[in-house]
Amino acid sequence: MQGLKARILASVAVLLSLVYCGLTTPSTFLSLERVYPPSHHGQIEQLRAHDRVRHARLLQNLTGSVVDFPLHGTSDPNLAGLYYTKVKLGSPPKEFNVQIDTGSENLWVTCNSCSDCPRTTWLPIQLSSYDSNSSSTARLIPCSMCTSAFQAKCSPQTNQCSYTTQYADGSGIFGHYVSDTLHFDRIQGQSYIDSSASIIFGCTTYEFGGLTSSLSTLDGIFGFSQGPLSVISQLSSRGLTPKVFSHCLKGDEKGGGILALGEILEPSIVYSPLVPPRHHYYLNLQSIAVNGKILPIDPATFTAHDRGTIIDSGTTLAFLVEDAYVPFVHAITSAVSPSLTPFISDENQCYHVTTSLAEVFPAVSLNFVGASMVLKPEEYLIRQIGIGVWCIGFQKAQGGVTILGDLVLKDKIIVYDLALQRIGWANYDCSSPVNVSIPSSYARRRSESRSSLGDMLLSVLTTGFVVMYMLA
Repeated sequence: MQGLKARILASVAVLLSLVYCGLTTPSTFLSLERVYPPSHHGQIEQLRAHDRVRHARLLQNLTGSVVDFPLHGTSDPNLAGLYYTKVKLGSPPKEFNVQIDTGSENLWVTCNSCSDCPRTTWLPIQLSSYDSNSSSTARLIPCSMCTSAFQAKCSPQTNQCSYTTQYADGSGIFGHYVSDTLHFDRIQGQSYIDSSASIIFGCTTYEFGGLTSSLSTLDGIFGFSQGPLSVISQLSSRGLTPKVFSHCLKGDEKGGGILALGEILEPSIVYSPLVPPRHHYYLNLQSIAVNGKILPIDPATFTAHDRGTIIDSGTTLAFLVEDAYVPFVHAITSAVSPSLTPFISDENQCYHVTTSLAEVFPAVSLNFVGASMVLKPEEYLIRQIGIGVWCIGFQKAQGGVTILGDLVLKDKIIVYDLALQRIGWANYDCSSPVNVSIPSSYARRRSESRSSLGDMLLSVLTTGFVVMYMLA
């Protein structure tokens, strides 16, 4: 009986973790980082300390918005070609480096029991692994709580809710779910104060495919899709954050950017509706134009039942379905001839360029329902190792889905408005200050939808957003 009671209490504790969090101040944030040389570590720490004081001073008299988080970002595939953040999990908190990925759902980190997981990385970080036995707030998710929302299986031998995830590049993971504390830095006045929220995340016990490469190995992946287990879904369902997040990834070689749980405000942002009902961020791409001329592509290429266009920060390049890829490459090559001599390198269309890209390469327009995204040459070309060699960064998709990754998303504000089911974007210098605000509709919904328990909880929850920023 005592054992049963203990299991019941543990389950109740996990359930309560889904409806309570002690965030009580206007702003919280996680710092996002990008690759930088280890020799600059001392200088980076000094700059980080300076910026923190400055940011706190800028924010102390503001409500509902965040000003001036000038950070850095890059999507250069010749470097790591990914963005990651540090998150703190457990009690006492332990730090993990996880990739930011809007194309997947779960937050997961490597378990200490993973014998085949990489132990080294070329990135300037120290790899860590998660041990639930070392955290006083950790709770395993038992089979009795393994609901359909988890998209998981029960392991009767261990009584654990387990998962298997395979990514588009063929890599994948096995593991089990746990509940533990996620720690945030909160800004209050000119101080940074620790806050925490109990969340459910994955503890990976086996990795395969590209995840085992030491080139860009991290401790895990931070999924931001619309699935119920993504951190944005878990926090917003409890009223802790609005159902909107934004990012601005700086596209130069220095690295960095900003990702905020909240809405980055910019007058020039245009929006296109999401295609429901899917966990991923699908948009309705209607046509592609090169130099203002619509390419001869059947619209069904993008809109058929098994097709679509996904916005995915976890993809470095971009992928076009074959029926669109062939005319796209042909149109670019025709536009630059006879100024440039095209050639094929590793199945990619490449060019020797001796002048600025803007002088010879055309503008490209991706035309969605309600809005167009205009790409500069740097947003569809990638530099190869070699003097003056540029190649088309769009790759031929193996399936029927078009994927727009960091190559396209960089140097833009991208707003993921889950509440209104739309994606917004605007060209932007991501090293410039940004304003991050709570949507007014969120504040109204929050005050109108309180239950008796919600009244008690939300009366002490005044937090508006979580700001995640990258330093380089």
